[in-house]
Amino acid sequence: MRTRTTAAAVTGAALLLALVACDPVAEPTTESKPTAPGSGQPAGLTAKTAAADLADATGVKTLGDPKDNTAGCSQEAAGEKPHANDCTALITTDTVSIYEFGTPSVAAHWAKEMPKDADWRQVDRFALAFGAREQALTSDERRDELEQALGDLVAKDK
Repeated sequence: MRTRTTAAAVTGAALLLALVACDPVAEPTTESKPTAPGSGQPAGLTAKTAAADLADATGVKTLGDPKDNTAGCSQEAAGEKPHANDCTALITTDTVSIYEFGTPSVAAHWAKEMPKDADWRQVDRFALAFGAREQALTSDERRDELEQALGDLVAKDK
């Protein structure tokens, strides 16, 4: 498990640097999901709740060892100056990595700019990625099922 977490963190940091270098003027945004009064946490669907909800929606107890790796895709979470292309959250599991962004356009930017050797799927302001070793074993059918389930969760959240 440490290999996956370390690989995800290193890959995430490298990808963050690549995305910051891209910095499309038309897509940067600082929008974020509204927060619940007094909670300090985003209201509605988040990457963390999506991981649990996707497991439930696809009939499993867990997607496998969820880890918060937000610092791997967010300069702000890593203690640096925030960037418009930062992710809001990243939950990495054995099955899939769930990236949350402030807007669908930033999610689309990430999904488009990521290495072509990994399967990235944008769903609204989220992206599902299957780039880690264990995630590469997730079948195409399961990936489709997760993408559809996340789409359903996002639709319910709106």
